[in-house]
Amino acid sequence: MIIEGEHKAYKIDENIYHCGTSVTMSFIGGKWKCVVLWYLRNGSLRFSELKRLSPYITEKMLSIQLKALQADGLIDRKSYGEKAPFRVQYTLTPFGESLIPVIEVITKWGTTLANKKGEIVDVQ
Repeated sequence: MIIEGEHKAYKIDENIYHCGTSVTMSFIGGKWKCVVLWYLRNGSLRFSELKRLSPYITEKMLSIQLKALQADGLIDRKSYGEKAPFRVQYTLTPFGESLIPVIEVITKWGTTLANKKGEIVDVQ
């Protein structure tokens, strides 16, 4: 980004970002992070519930995305029980909740585009 004629960037931890968009996309970019955050907006969900809501994501990819969202401080993971199988729930943190208005705008834009250029179809 250019501020007062000089090239500047944001430094967060050890990462360099050239604009606010880059910062945002580092947290929510990719195919599944926004989807997971969207489903968590209404409350805690278990891994199996998230998988059921997102049938096209593999369990491995869902696990990777949940770990990344947790590492970024957007979601909390809470385990219940001392013996397997554990009951684990994922919940948005206040930091994660702060992204919901952004995701709502992105969703509205995508839905408008999909309705204009596409159609709703049945899937298996």
